[in-house]
Amino acid sequence: MPFNLDAYLARIGWEGPLDATLPTLSGLMRAHMRAIPFENLDVLLGRGIRVDLEGVFAKLITARRGGYCFEHSTLLSAALERAGFEPVAHCARVVMAVPRTSAPRTHMFLTVSIDGTPYVLDPGFGGHGPLVPLPLVENQETREGPDVHRFVRHGREWALETSLDGVMAPLWMSTLEAESPIDFVMANHFTSTWPESPFVNRLMLRALTSDGRVSVMNRDVTVLRGAASETRELADRTALRQLLVEHFGFDLPEAERLRVPAIPDWP
Repeated sequence: MPFNLDAYLARIGWEGPLDATLPTLSGLMRAHMRAIPFENLDVLLGRGIRVDLEGVFAKLITARRGGYCFEHSTLLSAALERAGFEPVAHCARVVMAVPRTSAPRTHMFLTVSIDGTPYVLDPGFGGHGPLVPLPLVENQETREGPDVHRFVRHGREWALETSLDGVMAPLWMSTLEAESPIDFVMANHFTSTWPESPFVNRLMLRALTSDGRVSVMNRDVTVLRGAASETRELADRTALRQLLVEHFGFDLPEAERLRVPAIPDWP
């Protein structure tokens, strides 16, 4: 079905105002991320990922699933437009684990200007991504719980950094050019089908909770509650399915036959 604002608001549990202000922007982003998890299960199942608004709405709202950057940002952008904001979509190079020269522009995020200040919204980064809109101001730290983020300039590019083990490290870099929908179609195809793509090879999940988050990287499950962190290992695919029901808000029977190249010996 096409985008329906009432259904979206019901899905994220938002009953607040819809005026184009920073409190509304922050509240919508937080509610969106709290209700809709980050996950790449359909990539690993070989189903392909639709990034048109109708397809994204059907998966994340009607089917109550999660998704990754193209899905999250497409959906949030549509909701913000209907609330009176003017979101702009951008591409970034993810440089967490590789140098800039080896990182294609395959990440999608948004900016929204409020009273002349641009704010970055990145609902679909997963992992160490920000949970709140970040003002695009160089070297200004934004703290949210244990998370710290800031932007720094590198020539024509902005880098989003976060604190990892007490050291500020880059997550992505972007020129902040406005992009067209076809650019994300191409980037999504590459991300979800290229044999060496992390999304094709690894299981990556994140769900926010009332006091922290639950993150999955392959078989490792990390539960963050406040400042306390606990990591355990998924025993098998049945345990994965149970985890999805308990923390991610949906049941996926197909998880019990999921193939993850990074876990070749998974029982």
